Amino acid sequence: MEDSSGFVSNYLIPWAINIGLAVFIFVVGRIVVKVVCGVIRRLLVKSDIDDVLTNFLVAIANALLLLVVIIAALRQLGVDTTSLIALIGAAGLAVGLALQNSLANFAAGVMLILFRPFKTGDFIEAGGTSGVAEAISIFSTTLRTGDNREVIVPNGAIYGGTITNFSARDTRRVDMVFGIGYDDDLLKAKQLIIDTLAADERVLKDPEPLVAVGELADSSVNFNVRPWVKSADYWGVMFDTTETLKLAFDHAGISIPYPQMDVHMDKSDG
Repeated sequence: MEDSSGFVSNYLIPWAINIGLAVFIFVVGRIVVKVVCGVIRRLLVKSDIDDVLTNFLVAIANALLLLVVIIAALRQLGVDTTSLIALIGAAGLAVGLALQNSLANFAAGVMLILFRPFKTGDFIEAGGTSGVAEAISIFSTTLRTGDNREVIVPNGAIYGGTITNFSARDTRRVDMVFGIGYDDDLLKAKQLIIDTLAADERVLKDPEPLVAVGELADSSVNFNVRPWVKSADYWGVMFDTTETLKLAFDHAGISIPYPQMDVHMDKSDG
């Protein structure tokens, strides 16, 4: 009886107390972690940070805080956590070295989400690809090209290069060049261009379209035609203006020169 009572008092009760305290630390710790993560989420939402980045940062904070709680519970049980912490640190270093490209993409994704050089729905050119940005995630950005292909570009390739956002402004300038022959009526051709632009309701009146002789080329007189349009009308105005002016020039008898070669042959005597 004395041995059993000594075992209970010396071993069983202390172990039961330690286990109870460890469970208490773990349960209360999880509650505290949940509260802290909730506060972090609210702060990030108030800072107008993207939902993807918010969820990711909250998940990281939750994992790190839970790790602290687990280590504290294990220490209460008498487990030496020094070697465990060292092991976790070494494993983290190894994983970091193995995933350095992914970490670079992650860092670039954070910068893209924070500084927002473009947003979902913008037409951009970045990372050697152009298309509509459909999704911006932590590690990559999904673009939809003009022929409806889905291209996934690593964020590191995007943030590390030049980003051209064609949708950042409400208006764009359409730069076109039209050439006529040297024998054609210059002023008549210029007036045809001006009238064509004036008849298109998509062409903005302010700023006023530019129509000017830009170059006396080898075989043509080139007009620089630069109307301003809403960004969504860019391609429509370019295509329609090209077709309309070709038909107008044909109807008015104005030629559009094309590359050609004149060959002169001398007939030798005998």
